[in-house]
Amino acid sequence: MNDPRHPPTSSARRSAAESAPGAREEPTVGSGAETVLRVLEQAGVTTVFGIPGGAVLPLYQALPDSGLRHVLTRHEQAAGHAASGYARATGRLGVCVATSGPGATNLVTALYDAHADSVPVLAITGQVSSDLMGTDAFQEVDICSVVRPVTKCALQATTADDIAPALVEAISRALDGRQGPVLVDITKDALQGLRTAPVPGLRSPARRVQAPPRLVTRAARLLLSARRPVAYAGGGVVSSSAAAELREVAETTGLPVVTTLMARGSFPDSHPLSLGMPGMHGTVPAVFALQEADVILAAGARFDDRVTGRLESFAPEAKVIHIDIDPGELSRKKHADVPLLGDCRQTLRALATELSRQAGPLGHRPVHSAWAARTRRWRDRYPVHGGATLTALEPHHVIERLGRLTAGPRTVYTTGVGQHQMWAAQLLRLDHPRRFITSGGAGTMGYALPAACGVQAALTDHDVWAIDGDGSFQMTAAELGTCVQHRLPVKVAVINNGTLGMVRQWQDLFYDRTFVQTDLDNGRPSPDITSLAEAYGCHAFRCTRPDDVDTVIQEAAALRDRPVVIDFRVDKDALVWPMVPPGASNDDLLIARDTRPDFLFGG
Repeated sequence: MNDPRHPPTSSARRSAAESAPGAREEPTVGSGAETVLRVLEQAGVTTVFGIPGGAVLPLYQALPDSGLRHVLTRHEQAAGHAASGYARATGRLGVCVATSGPGATNLVTALYDAHADSVPVLAITGQVSSDLMGTDAFQEVDICSVVRPVTKCALQATTADDIAPALVEAISRALDGRQGPVLVDITKDALQGLRTAPVPGLRSPARRVQAPPRLVTRAARLLLSARRPVAYAGGGVVSSSAAAELREVAETTGLPVVTTLMARGSFPDSHPLSLGMPGMHGTVPAVFALQEADVILAAGARFDDRVTGRLESFAPEAKVIHIDIDPGELSRKKHADVPLLGDCRQTLRALATELSRQAGPLGHRPVHSAWAARTRRWRDRYPVHGGATLTALEPHHVIERLGRLTAGPRTVYTTGVGQHQMWAAQLLRLDHPRRFITSGGAGTMGYALPAACGVQAALTDHDVWAIDGDGSFQMTAAELGTCVQHRLPVKVAVINNGTLGMVRQWQDLFYDRTFVQTDLDNGRPSPDITSLAEAYGCHAFRCTRPDDVDTVIQEAAALRDRPVVIDFRVDKDALVWPMVPPGASNDDLLIARDTRPDFLFGG
């Protein structure tokens, strides 16, 4: 007698139907596990990242009969970050899978990271059988309650018929409006059971909210009448694919543009109106321009504290036009004089049209050319430091050369979190969106390598460079095994200063150089990163001299058969400049230790 909790596989059912004398094949009724895979395929998912375990084994046993590619990571957190990298690089849904208990809880950091940066990730977790729930069974955890604060929704399916509706709802929530992570928790008996209800079709994406035309008109009038306007582009420009519309608005008016950490590449660094990244470690012209602005066009940005510094002194004379898909962000931190609730792409397109109409005979001749020229003078006077004369291997020199030698539309950079992340954001020349993948709102160390796995799995014909610090790298270094096993030829540049660099920088500047628990090397490099990389089956290089940097990068870039790791042994005393001290006003920007720019505004 068949046990409904252990249904025959789809191949076994087909075989039985075909062998029965005179039997007419009836439509196959799928198991819960097959239902999961069917819904994912309907959603256009091609790749999932994860690790099997007892509660989710029925799903894994059904995988070979599906068209999905599975990438076996070494840690569930890495599976979540890989799904995030996949989603950020493509704009599509990223999917990760984990078993119940610790497998599910290991996803929490990755979900929080995706939530902080509005990344559409679907996490599917296994759960103990429904009759064991609430009994403290082995590896039972109420994962829905755990993750609700860091997801858009967390749903549970306890029967096979619950699975498809839960997945359809979760996928819709992940992709609609302000995107973000979702979780569907499925009991083992639901995965094993037979579905009796039809699989519903996926919902069409919700109609994008259109900002009211009267407010778009008002915004255009305010921009054209401004004397010192600045566009402040955030991650919403990237997620809504609004880079072209942002550029049209900027070029129509001569509007200088700053791009946050999450928006790097959404406006080309090579463009004469680009001022680079604002904020704590932003460029001098980006910080200056926002502080002196009389109108700020904030597009898909949330006035994060790392951008504004002390909020009450941020852009004190500026009126704000704020475009955002999330009504909760409008006037949340900085009052929006013109709140434009709507999709970034649609709203910027409408704004560009209205600007052209109001400009009249000016056509596309920039109306703010004098202000733009002034910000260019700031840019020329305070270029981002790249390290010119070197006696030791300086980290910013490594990253600058890496960017110059590898940049292109088919190159993607991921980063971990720390000093190397800020140098990368400052020094890489980024001219294309979705080519700089980093952890912004959460600041998750260990993000670079697993995110690079996800990017490379999605963009097989691209060069993917993971720029990491040695502290961040050691948190997820085991994912080198994932790269080797699944033929993901990522390049990893480890900026190895033997310390937790950003924490050490704060101890240096704000704690009287009292260095506590930040050194990682105990007087000698530990671990030997090249030996570790070779043990996983990667190519490995070590670079200790400035004269060797270009050669090593070029040799690594030419290798495409398997992953490459470069151990750049750099100076641990190098600091990230410019810097706004924590809790200070952006007016207090430093360009070196105890050194402020030699003019403030007006120059």
